[in-house]
Amino acid sequence: MVRRSLFALAILALSAVVSQAEEQQLFNGKDLTGWEGRKDLWSVKDGAITGQTQADKPIGNNTFLVWSGEVSDFELTFKYRIVAGNSGMQYRSKVISQNDETGPIVGGYQADFEAGNTYSGINYEERGRGILALRGERTKLTADPADKNKMVKTTVGPTEKTSEELQATIKSEDWNEYRIVAKGNKLQHYINGHMTCEVVDEQAEKAAQSGKLALQLHAGPAMIVQMKDVVLKTE
Repeated sequence: MVRRSLFALAILALSAVVSQAEEQQLFNGKDLTGWEGRKDLWSVKDGAITGQTQADKPIGNNTFLVWSGEVSDFELTFKYRIVAGNSGMQYRSKVISQNDETGPIVGGYQADFEAGNTYSGINYEERGRGILALRGERTKLTADPADKNKMVKTTVGPTEKTSEELQATIKSEDWNEYRIVAKGNKLQHYINGHMTCEVVDEQAEKAAQSGKLALQLHAGPAMIVQMKDVVLKTE
């Protein structure tokens, strides 16, 4: 019995080490090591990644802070705070262009969040197919039989809470927790522990299997977006 107990403890200890190795902190809380974007727009303030635009210096395009690694199947959690405007976390995305004036421009799946009352939690494909699932929706995406490049979106059911109920759980101009789970072609978004949408992407010609993570700073009115406690889990 003693030997078996010791063996079981050893297995548990090994499992803990393996689990720990699968979890990665993507932000060190001090600087933007591992991330790349326009230095005039992105910084670290109060221990958080901070993107900020000014009313007298509007940006002409959506720009992004891009993480140096890539993801395929993963679970990502982070805390965000937004004042005015719109933002989101890109995933399985690609850098379309990059220069000093625009910063990185990114396209792909986006876990949206905003200062308003409509879009936080949706799945939006930046520079692609547009809204893949509204908040409160579970959808399936397939190719149009007549044209594989065209998407057919089918709503297969609601999430447990309605869009209005989900909005009521989101704190305005305060910290909220986002979780993104991507496994195969199933993509799930959660805010503050509640599923906001689910997409099953069966449009093979468009469904990305891997790519970049990137935080968005949206063109338009002056805004502030912050992010901290960024944890990536992979299998």
